[in-house]
Amino acid sequence: MFQLIPIFIMAGLMTVSTQGISEQSRPSVNTINISEGRLQDVNTRCWTEWFDRDHPSGTGDWEILTSLRNENPGKICPTPVGIEVETTTGLSIAAAGEVIAVADATTGFICKNEDQPDQTCLDYRVRFVCHPPFCNQHICWSKWLDRDNPGGTGDWETLSQLRIQYPGSICDEPLYIEAVTVDTMTPALATGQNFFIFNPTTGFVCRNSDQTKRGCLDYKVRFGCCCDPETPIRPGPIQGEPFDKAIQ
Repeated sequence: MFQLIPIFIMAGLMTVSTQGISEQSRPSVNTINISEGRLQDVNTRCWTEWFDRDHPSGTGDWEILTSLRNENPGKICPTPVGIEVETTTGLSIAAAGEVIAVADATTGFICKNEDQPDQTCLDYRVRFVCHPPFCNQHICWSKWLDRDNPGGTGDWETLSQLRIQYPGSICDEPLYIEAVTVDTMTPALATGQNFFIFNPTTGFVCRNSDQTKRGCLDYKVRFGCCCDPETPIRPGPIQGEPFDKAIQ
């Protein structure tokens, strides 16, 4: 089963460098055209399901694309355009802090036990980003949400806290997230800032300590969910409107 994810202006996602490897794992903003009563998302990409074919009990954790294809026929698109990696307990590569040999959409993922200070990798899982036609669902968006300002450690727009502050405004299982600046509606990735978290399951976090020139800008976010394809299509959402009433 494929999960839709929207992509920002560039296919490049948040890059967090850690011990020689770059992790690209952040979802981003899409552009939707409404034509003849149908939704057409020219920039939408979709995530595959998570795969975990190996464990680090041997030489390491080898989540190789060719092996994953053989073991999961038809579940990975012919030419993935991105990869996301996390431990089976939900830690990103950056948070895990291990030395990673390979992490890309062409080869897959490799963590070698011999490269680790304790000689043992954590157990990882991977998923891949694909082009259409794997992405063909209607999308409903929440209103724009802004619970924090960057005056402290940064701008923390986490899903759990947003649910508390805006009860009933976010669907149970969001698949997309968009983030823009509060003042000019500039897409987050177009600002050139670095983001600690940017995904629909956790939310959005910009930390002041991760910026090179200045602190974080003030951001707001919204979440996208799959919705009933029979729902009438019109521009939206209207500010303050429930997420399931507007499609964009």
